[in-house]
Amino acid sequence: MIASFVITFREALEAALIIGILAAYLKKVDRSDLNKYLYIGTGTALLASLIVAVLFTTIYGGLEGRAAKIFEGLATLSAAAVLTYMIFWMTKHSQELKGELYEKMDTAISKGEVYGIVTVAFLSVFREGVETVLFLGATAISSPGDTLLGALLGIGVVLAITYFMFEGIYLLDIKKFFKYTSIVLLVFAAGLTAYGVHELNEAALIPSVVEHVWDINPPLNPDGSYPALHEKGSIGLILKSLVGYNGNPSLTEVLAYLGYWLTVGYYVLSGGQRSAKADAGKKGSSGVVKY
Repeated sequence: MIASFVITFREALEAALIIGILAAYLKKVDRSDLNKYLYIGTGTALLASLIVAVLFTTIYGGLEGRAAKIFEGLATLSAAAVLTYMIFWMTKHSQELKGELYEKMDTAISKGEVYGIVTVAFLSVFREGVETVLFLGATAISSPGDTLLGALLGIGVVLAITYFMFEGIYLLDIKKFFKYTSIVLLVFAAGLTAYGVHELNEAALIPSVVEHVWDINPPLNPDGSYPALHEKGSIGLILKSLVGYNGNPSLTEVLAYLGYWLTVGYYVLSGGQRSAKADAGKKGSSGVVKY
């Protein structure tokens, strides 16, 4: 639930932030009359994202056995890959987000292309929608109920703060927002990577090499239920959805998890952030959105 909450909260807030920036720009250039096209693009993107979610659910629901395991594994690894790309992109471009959006809007307005505004809004929101579908689809595979609850809570919190964001958006430090949430999402992405490899192990698509490097799962309770710390217990399921916890991982699963942190984690937490700061310093840009 925590993972789906953070993911949905971040993606929904990012989409709201983008629309807020675009709406503020139209107001700044005295073209608030074009807001309707902004909302058309947003609404269309939300509908398209819903269609993608339905297709994802339909495809997964029609699979069984090994095919289902392969789909789960590939979908989870795809979610981890998209999440990683997004972390890289936002680490580098969070400083330039407002300027890039302004440039696209200015081009559309100067050419008199109202559908250009629709396109900018659609692509900006649809990207967030597809990312959310992938992430939630991957986490819902292991815990659908908690995933739905976390997603609804995330959306609810974003809706609650949307008004204040639109009124005081200049107070939001975009750089810090994406920096800290990116660190949290790194934990989720590493867990997704390990879980995806685990599913492909079970589908015999990736060899386990060593089936269980360790097994710290406690034995079942006398009544046959799972202890809280078992990977299928109450606490274990939370850790599984949050960080990809597995009480008896295979060797390739462990290597995938460690490999992710040694490569992607190291880049983002050290070199990637220093590079982004250096680029920002050269451009003399500010991380705070101001109007």
